[in-house]
Amino acid sequence: MNARKLLVFDLDGTLVDSQRDLAESANQMLASYGAPPLAVETVAGMVGNGAKVLVERALSAAGLDSAEPGALGRFLAFYDRELLVHTRPYPGIVPALEAASRLAPVAVLTNKPETSTKRLLDAFGLSPLVRWVIGGDSGYPRKPDPAGLLSLVSAAGVALDATLLVGDSMVDVETGRRAGVRVCVARYGFGGVRTPLTLPAGELAVDHPGELARVLEAFLVPNDVPNNDLTGRI
Repeated sequence: MNARKLLVFDLDGTLVDSQRDLAESANQMLASYGAPPLAVETVAGMVGNGAKVLVERALSAAGLDSAEPGALGRFLAFYDRELLVHTRPYPGIVPALEAASRLAPVAVLTNKPETSTKRLLDAFGLSPLVRWVIGGDSGYPRKPDPAGLLSLVSAAGVALDATLLVGDSMVDVETGRRAGVRVCVARYGFGGVRTPLTLPAGELAVDHPGELARVLEAFLVPNDVPNNDLTGRI
């Protein structure tokens, strides 16, 4: 294993396609207040800053008070039941993580609650591949604050430029930039529907989950092998 490198992944929209279960949970919450449902794509565009923000955005979009008392609890109760109904890893993600975890430690950094995150990782056999999990309620400020990411870098004992953060939204991009680590944007995820992603030199992107394994392998090439142009290998 290359202990000199670290791979950190976002969850929703990066490792798993969870948009339908999130949308149906949000719509059940809205229905409990007598509001009509929102389109799956609309709810997906609200994901990324944690459950509380998602609920506030959904309530506002439905014409309700974004501070509706008890709404977050209702959403979380519905989502606890819906968590694994439709959510699945993106094609190619499991073998990509299996291969990558043999080369470097792997972590998950998400704004999703830690318990839900671990349930998903357990359900899809990913838990044995992931050394560290930081969720939105794990005691660190939520992304894009870089504190959680920097904690993972410290725990792994690696350099900032030896860390790759893979995520599907500008929340992840901003997190990586604030921390000073390498960034790979998962354009296939639903987080990218909110903002066009313009990446400077040195930041990576993949358009399909099947491409991720190759990018990870390129990043994890031992230091004594020429590896200065990852962008050109995507």
